[in-house]
Amino acid sequence: MRAVHSGGEKPNVRRKYLSPDEARRVIEASARAGRQAERDRLLLTLIYRHGLRVSEAVDLRWADFDLDAPKARPFHVRRLKGSKDSVHSLEPDTARLLKRLQGDADGPYVFRSERGGPMSVDAVQVIVARAGQEAGLRFKVHPHMLRHACGFFLAEQGTDTRLIQDYLGHKDIKNTVIYTETSQRRLSAVRVR
Repeated sequence: MRAVHSGGEKPNVRRKYLSPDEARRVIEASARAGRQAERDRLLLTLIYRHGLRVSEAVDLRWADFDLDAPKARPFHVRRLKGSKDSVHSLEPDTARLLKRLQGDADGPYVFRSERGGPMSVDAVQVIVARAGQEAGLRFKVHPHMLRHACGFFLAEQGTDTRLIQDYLGHKDIKNTVIYTETSQRRLSAVRVR
């Protein structure tokens, strides 16, 4: 029989995504775990809410955001790995954080290292892992888990698979159906009478 940790997680089982609650806990913990609290919280918020790959997050530029737009606050999401670009809307709290960070900006990149260059993928991995520990999660957390959490959240909310595909920038629907295959809430709502 396998031992189970007190948190309910089986040992040596690699998690692929976070629940919405776990994602929020990691994002909040990121503000307590490092020296750049606001920057780190904003970084993880954007990765989760917009399903960004870590390489897309570190490549974000101020020109990708229209923070002065009156309502929609568009965010041009430049996808990598041959994926499709799209335009998302920013939540008001995210726009406020971006505006505060922009006040200290002196270059094109939103997320910069303490030495002034663009933040590295490795640095984001450290930030996320540290935030996962600070949040009390009993498994290693990596940035792609936030992207997957976004996809699973959208599926659990009943979002159309094609819309999830566009939101995450997938060229091939096969990369999107993983989120809808395991949606237990949607499955349990199916009734044939």
